[in-house]
Formats: sequence, structure tokens, C-alpha cells
Amino acid sequence: MLALLFILFAGMAIGCAISMVAQRNPLYGAISLIGVFISLACLYVTLAAPFIAAVQVIVYAGAIMVLVVFVIMLLNVEDEERQPMRLRSLVPIAIGLAAILFAETAFIIFFVHSSPGTPTTNISDVGLTSSIGAGLFTTYLLPFEITSILLLMAVVGAMTLARRGGLLGANVGIVPGYQSFARETLNPLATPDLAQVEARTSREAEQLLGVADAPHARDEE
Repeated sequence: MLALLFILFAGMAIGCAISMVAQRNPLYGAISLIGVFISLACLYVTLAAPFIAAVQVIVYAGAIMVLVVFVIMLLNVEDEERQPMRLRSLVPIAIGLAAILFAETAFIIFFVHSSPGTPTTNISDVGLTSSIGAGLFTTYLLPFEITSILLLMAVVGAMTLARRGGLLGANVGIVPGYQSFARETLNPLATPDLAQVEARTSREAEQLLGVADAPHARDEE
């Protein structure tokens, strides 16, 4: 029964992975990646590792994928345009690497399990929450604390860089190069007029807006 479940969830994971790579829409690709994470969590359950399965669903399929989908929808990424492949040699290389991966998988399934050196004892507490907690706070306490310090340093560094605000001062205004303004924007006292006035460089835009003396970026021709 466990072997059938393993084959089922492994097939689901492979199918979702292929769908993720083949999708042109990034949102559909992210949904396929969620399917991969859930299939892996089911595989962990069949391997008697419920804690890792729960972490897989909560952290990866939950928090991280919510962040990925939020960024995709925030950037409003559209379907990828199909373009001619530049490096055609990547196709045979990918097929060769996939064949090597399937060969290694077949070797592990058919030869490693039948090897006399493979241990046959069943350790029942491997993957359980109690055994993982005991290992983290006894044998692996120092690496666990070092990891937490590194994460804290990353958070503090990100906050410091965000507060620095880049190389420009707080009072510096940047006028983009190419813009199209409505006439009523340039002259609010005039009769409402939506006719467009184009500025092709930053200096032209500054002159139209009346901020010709303000600092500006280098004009992009």
C-alpha cells in the first residue's frame, strides 16, 4: 500500500514540476509549484516523517508561496512571449541530464535496496517532532543558534539598507526623461485641456514643469 502511495505522490510531484517549467504564465507556474510542495509533503508522510511534512506545507506551500504569488500579482507579470531559442544545444543537454537522473533513480530503487549492506532496521522515532526537537537542542544546539544569529543579522542588515535610502538625498527630485503631460497639468489656471505635450528628455520635462534648476539625472537619448 505504501509503495502505491509513493508512486502516486511521486508521479504527482513530477507532473506538477513539468507543468511548472512548461507554463508561460508565472501565476500558473507558482500554482504548479504549490502542487510539487504538497506532493513532497505527502511523500514525507509515507516515509514516517510527519514533522517535516507539516513544515513543508506550512513554510513552503504556505508562507513562501503566498509571498511569491503576492509579488507576481504586484508586478502584474503577463504571459511570456515565445521567442526563438538561442542556445539550441540546451535541449539535448537537458535530455541527457534527465536520462542520468532517471538512471540514478532506477539504480537506487533496484540495487541499493537489495544490497546486503543496506540496513533493514526500522527506527520508529526518526522524523518525529520529539526526536527532531531533542536533536536540535542537544546535539545540534550550536549550529541551530548560529543559524538564528545569521537570520537576525540578515534582518538587521536589510533594515539598515532600507533606511539608508540609496545615494540620493531626501530633498532631491528626479524627473524622468520621456513623459507625456496634459496641458491642464502644466497650467492649472487655463481652461481644462487634455491635449498631450511630450517631453523627450529630462531637461525638457523640467522646463515644462518649471523646475529647470532642480537636480536631474543624466538624460537618456
